[in-house]
Amino acid sequence: MTAFILPTTRAPKPWGRMILPSMFESAATGEDPVGEIIFGDVGTTDELLVKFIFTSEKLSVQVHPDDAAAQARGHRRGKDEAWFILDADPGAVLGIGTRHTMSAADLRAAAVDGSIEAMLDWKPVKAGDVFYLPAGTVHAIGAGIALLEVQQNSDITYRLYDYGRPRDLHLEDATAVATAAPFVVSDQSRQRADGQIVLVEGRRFVVERWTWSGSARLQLPEGLSGWLTVITGAARIDAMPLSAGSCVRIEGVASLSIDPGSELNFAHIGPEPCAMLS
Repeated sequence: MTAFILPTTRAPKPWGRMILPSMFESAATGEDPVGEIIFGDVGTTDELLVKFIFTSEKLSVQVHPDDAAAQARGHRRGKDEAWFILDADPGAVLGIGTRHTMSAADLRAAAVDGSIEAMLDWKPVKAGDVFYLPAGTVHAIGAGIALLEVQQNSDITYRLYDYGRPRDLHLEDATAVATAAPFVVSDQSRQRADGQIVLVEGRRFVVERWTWSGSARLQLPEGLSGWLTVITGAARIDAMPLSAGSCVRIEGVASLSIDPGSELNFAHIGPEPCAMLS
């Protein structure tokens, strides 16, 4: 077997939700708000990590280091990430970048006095929007959003500001790696084949949206893995059923069948795509 069902972790968060989308109803216990559904183990040798994020409040203003900065601290890798908006309440926003370029000293001062919240560039979002955030981007996820995140498999987060919540901040680490500047959202989408659109071509990974239906054999480049997530509909991988909200890691060759009307995300390392074999 070359497809591996990934372990799933329900992560309670103070900014999460008590009521989740129907595909995750079993993950909501009614005791704590759920902020993340995580597929795989954080910080392992697996290059990527996939998670669903659900917000009822703003997340902290934060930044992640790149590979070089993370490895200088003894970590395996930094954290580039991509967000795929699944649902958003009217008026929902993401804070990405700052409204104008700021020095490290000015960024730190704004974090200390709280003015950083107003200095973020809060961008309106809707279902279907895609954002690729290189490491170093100052960012915050707003309230009322459900999204799928694909990221380098790292849990290094430096908080700049947390709206008075009693959690540690990491001002020196954050300002050392942050790019506090306006962020231009670029549309990286392009069609690779029928029903196969590249949504993100990042420095460390590529993410495609698959809407084709039928059956095919997938062949991954030697030594590399792919992460397949069902967003809507259903599929089968090596005869294993996959419903919406499922995520598997694929190596080598695997047989995939996708039901009509389904949408899947496929993330992989490097620009070389998997081959579709007849």
